[in-house]
Amino acid sequence: MKKSFLLVMLIMTVLSICTFQYACAEEGDLAITSFSAYLADEDGREIYSVNADERHQIASMVKIMTADLVFESIESGELSVDEKVTVSAEAAGMGGSQMFLDAGAEYTVSDLLKGVIVASANDASYALAERISGSATAFVADMNEKAASLGLRNTLFANCTGLPSDSEQYSSARDVNIMTRELMNHDLYFDYAGIWTEDYVHPSGRITTLTNTNKLIRQYAGCKGGKTGFTEDAGFCLSACAERGGIEVIATVIGAADGKTRFAECSRLFNHAFANLTRQVALEKGEEADATAEVKGGKIKSVVPVASKQAAITVMRGEKASVEYQIFEVKAPLKAGDVVGKIILSNGDKREEFDLVSPVDIQKATLWDRIKDMMS
Repeated sequence: MKKSFLLVMLIMTVLSICTFQYACAEEGDLAITSFSAYLADEDGREIYSVNADERHQIASMVKIMTADLVFESIESGELSVDEKVTVSAEAAGMGGSQMFLDAGAEYTVSDLLKGVIVASANDASYALAERISGSATAFVADMNEKAASLGLRNTLFANCTGLPSDSEQYSSARDVNIMTRELMNHDLYFDYAGIWTEDYVHPSGRITTLTNTNKLIRQYAGCKGGKTGFTEDAGFCLSACAERGGIEVIATVIGAADGKTRFAECSRLFNHAFANLTRQVALEKGEEADATAEVKGGKIKSVVPVASKQAAITVMRGEKASVEYQIFEVKAPLKAGDVVGKIILSNGDKREEFDLVSPVDIQKATLWDRIKDMMS
């Protein structure tokens, strides 16, 4: 009995060692040396992480939240991209990365956004913050309120730029990744994120060359946008998104040793995601569903619905999502394109729904149609 117990303990020990070595080998393959890292798909599903919830300075990645609030103001109608903002002396006097705004001059919201997203301009961030919330202090309160609404438990903002502050300011790789996903929900963001370089002409005629701080825009095929950051305390940081084959992922690193390393490590995270994820396509657009919809009171009694668009879901390789059809009670008349049901794809807690539509017009049955049905 004692020998059997010792044998079981030995086997369990060996298995635990093997498991630990496998986990270490997996991390070693990616060779992540940054303080922390987080990789997730477009729905926030974790793919890979290192110290994801550790709190760190994040430098200019703070501007991810700044930009998100600006786009929210635009989409709500409180702000227009064409609106002109008068730059305060305080905004123009910001240090660090800038687009070198002139105090007292007027700049459009669009131009200021370009400065924030392309050149990580602190002066443009501050000017937008003052315009939206009345003061930079009030804007920071709005940033923290939005962070709370997103469930960011390891994030606290002290300013809208990411510059070193006397007040506490921090976030985590997981939280920054969530912020980045929130920013990517604004389609207008991508009008600016892909700009590589531009000679910006100030109202005075002076020219400032804006160059994208996110080198992956050019260096990594499929990279759609992102935000860099650097201070002595934060190290070199990057949160970026990439898309290939309909699969979109977001990679975040905090505290890389240098600029080259942050781009290399995000690239490896992207490669890891695309190697381990795949798209499961249940139906192509216009393809018939494996279901039938009964049509009450129609000349045609039933119809096989088709997908209104491609019905697909991102899954880990080796996994398979379940497919479920939900058919509604429908009555004639119907037009081609009318929704008659849904196809539901589920994988764990991930769920995607797509409309199923009638491929044809179905007219309401006449009295003569009903008589013929009775006779037949």
